[in-house]
Amino acid sequence: MNTAKQNLNVQKWVALVSVLLLVVKFIAYYSTYSVAILTDALESIVNVAAGFIGLFSLFVAAKPRDMDHPYGHGKAEFLSAAIEGTLIGSAGAIILYKAVQNFINPVELQKIDYGIWLVAATAIVNYIMGFFCLRIGKKNGSLALMASGKHLQTDTWSTVGIVIGLVLLYYTGYKWIDSTVAILFAFFIMYTGYKILRHSIAGIMDEADTKLLTRMVTLLNANRKENWVDLHNLRVIKYGNVLHVDCHLTVPWYLNIHEGHREVDALAALIRKEFGESLELFVHSDGCLPFSCRICDKSNCTERKNNFEHRINWTLENVSQNKKHELV
Repeated sequence: MNTAKQNLNVQKWVALVSVLLLVVKFIAYYSTYSVAILTDALESIVNVAAGFIGLFSLFVAAKPRDMDHPYGHGKAEFLSAAIEGTLIGSAGAIILYKAVQNFINPVELQKIDYGIWLVAATAIVNYIMGFFCLRIGKKNGSLALMASGKHLQTDTWSTVGIVIGLVLLYYTGYKWIDSTVAILFAFFIMYTGYKILRHSIAGIMDEADTKLLTRMVTLLNANRKENWVDLHNLRVIKYGNVLHVDCHLTVPWYLNIHEGHREVDALAALIRKEFGESLELFVHSDGCLPFSCRICDKSNCTERKNNFEHRINWTLENVSQNKKHELV
């Protein structure tokens, strides 16, 4: 099964399960009238909306590239995550409002023990779904699935907190615990929404993924070949689960076209082995210049013009530069 289809199937289950959990949580709320449980139920409305938005985005992202979208449709996942983050933040604000209102005009609670069992069951299901979403999302490089997984796990921990609060309320009888728990988790939910929104905007704006780039530079340094004199102008853009990598590779000027292409193929094979087959690599090969000899440790080079002085260790900062490296 290809990654796009696997992502789509997982998201279908997320959407279906989110609807069932929403029903259970509202049954728990109308049985207890607890504002803390209402907090959980309102967040589940977001889960349902986000689940179907994520499903649609993965459907769009799985479409092959076309004339109108030469890089594919993967950016739909960033839009989905942005909407999901906005919905989560909005749900947190609504929850905060309802909790403060309940402080002012408290509602009589009932059947708290029944509500605790129902809500606890939803937490277990959410955690399992969130775990699988994150696992498959990370494996397939799907931002939409990772956003869904984080959302579901956030919902799990907020539900656990709500259950703890309800247990305390049940044994102590202090009604203010209900609203206090709701307020605390409203802020937690809003912060989670902000983080998802921030990540999605970074993707839409093609912000550099420093973690991914650092990992790639470390890989290239550790497996550097003799003919890879220099590397610069390295850029990575992510579209859905596809990585688009651009760079300039300096090789000895006297290699013929086939020999130079073999060096590019070796570079591509190394990156694919580490980052998967969902990769587009565009490498511009440069011939070395006389000043390159000072940073080139190639042995038995008959064309050397200067003595080797120092090998430049590639770093995130220097490989991103749009010029060949030289000693000064």
